[in-house]
Amino acid sequence: MVPGNGVHAQGGGRAATPSADEAPIALLVDITSGQILYERNANRRFVPASITKTMTAFTAFERIANGTLDREQLLTVSPEVSEEWFGTGSSMLLPPDAQVPVRELIAGITTVSANDGSIVLAEGLAGSIPAWLDEMNMKASSIGMYSSHFGTPNGWPDEGRTFTTANDLVKLARAMIERHPALYAEFIGRPNFSYNGLTQVNRDPLLGRVRGADGIKTGFTSEAGFGFLGTAERDGQRLVMILAGVERNALRARLSRNFMRWGFEHFERKRLLDATVVVGSARIQGGDARQVELSTDRAVFVNVPRNQSGAVRYKIVYDGPVRAPIVKGEAIASLEITVPDMEPAIVPLVAEQDVAQAGPFRRIYNGIAGWFE
Repeated sequence: MVPGNGVHAQGGGRAATPSADEAPIALLVDITSGQILYERNANRRFVPASITKTMTAFTAFERIANGTLDREQLLTVSPEVSEEWFGTGSSMLLPPDAQVPVRELIAGITTVSANDGSIVLAEGLAGSIPAWLDEMNMKASSIGMYSSHFGTPNGWPDEGRTFTTANDLVKLARAMIERHPALYAEFIGRPNFSYNGLTQVNRDPLLGRVRGADGIKTGFTSEAGFGFLGTAERDGQRLVMILAGVERNALRARLSRNFMRWGFEHFERKRLLDATVVVGSARIQGGDARQVELSTDRAVFVNVPRNQSGAVRYKIVYDGPVRAPIVKGEAIASLEITVPDMEPAIVPLVAEQDVAQAGPFRRIYNGIAGWFE
């Protein structure tokens, strides 16, 4: 891991990492390799402000993907919601009694951070804000966001009931990108959005300025300061970054661009293993085989700081023996990759064969054979 005080300035105007004074919370992760490239206070809870809307969009994506939500479904803007949220902060300026397709609400939320669109979507799909929040929080827990809680669908100040961490936001970004690539490409990273004759621009500080950047969400309140969950992809490598607690909008923009560029420029990306390569085996308990081969489910890359001479090492890690039955392709172990002075990268390893539960005679044989190991 690049230490939290990092390299804050480099000669010749090259990209740099943010200082602690500039961004109290900073995290940069290569989600294609699983490596943390830089972190500071990645587990510290903070108020995400409008970054919250990423969770609202993800929850809608999940519904679309499982067939319980039609993107063309029309939702009606109640007079009460319009009165409360019309022009309040970032807004689509939804008039009372308007009927708006789900796809337009999602686009307004992800592109121009529509507070009113978030409320209309939440109430229209779940019947009430509390019911939508329950769904958001269950989805967050299901993807491992255990240090997060959402008390509002749009990130409006709620006395601290909404909070998250940088590490949790990386999990959200990964789930959104990997589970829903088509929806991500359609709704995230649009340069502008038009509704009811008004065109507004996306305030993402990377779009059109950093090669490969395609989202995800800015956030600001006076309580939270300026934050950003951003990502960029180059040549199959995708980096996700989080900054939080920045004092000024212009500073957030500069830090975000420099931080992402630094991530691509500071490291040399090396191919460690091809996809489907068998790297070892795991012991099996209660199966009709005593071990199963383990392979990668993807090509494995590793980022190494340029001009570093240390060796890259890796080892197989699993809680074993693994209990049968096991299905071919099931992730049952991990490959832990170590680069000097960096946190280990973790890559899933999958079973190369099915392993059924053993019958009674096979279990006896396995038990006796284990005595001689």
